[in-house]
Amino acid sequence: MEANNKGSATFYQYKLIKKINITTAWLRVYMALPVICVVAETIFLSWWSILYMIIAAPVILWIQYVISRSVLLISGHPIAKRWKMSFRLPWLGYMSDQYINYGIFRKIQLHNLWIGLSITAFFIVWAPPAFTVSMAVCHLWVLLPRLVTLFRLKSEQKDGMLKFTPTDASYYAQ
Repeated sequence: MEANNKGSATFYQYKLIKKINITTAWLRVYMALPVICVVAETIFLSWWSILYMIIAAPVILWIQYVISRSVLLISGHPIAKRWKMSFRLPWLGYMSDQYINYGIFRKIQLHNLWIGLSITAFFIVWAPPAFTVSMAVCHLWVLLPRLVTLFRLKSEQKDGMLKFTPTDASYYAQ
């Protein structure tokens, strides 16, 4: 839609309500967390923890991709050209490339959190404890920026829109 000549708002015009900035200090702490966890795992569980963390990262990204895509398909939301795998910090994994409804994003991330933790818990029976811990750490680490965003937006209305850039997460409402 385009604006008319008198300057009135169009249907697609949204107002920025809240901007959650990603500072360089926060990003450094975020990048240090997996290193700290690997060192702790190596000390307390097994020397194999380094290898297990390397293996767990793509497994977790794939699990989160399947969960996110399944939630989007089941709920009937369009996926084509709107979602893609992102390898930019802090938004790793399957992320929206455009504006996304806050309610849909919240639903996807909460499903990712609980289903991902449940799948990780299943590995307790078949895999070494160090691998299960590595999967849980990777899972929570990838979701951390999204969960922080959800926590900071918990008081906002669920019908707004979110936009993610490498430096911030912005919440818009009509």
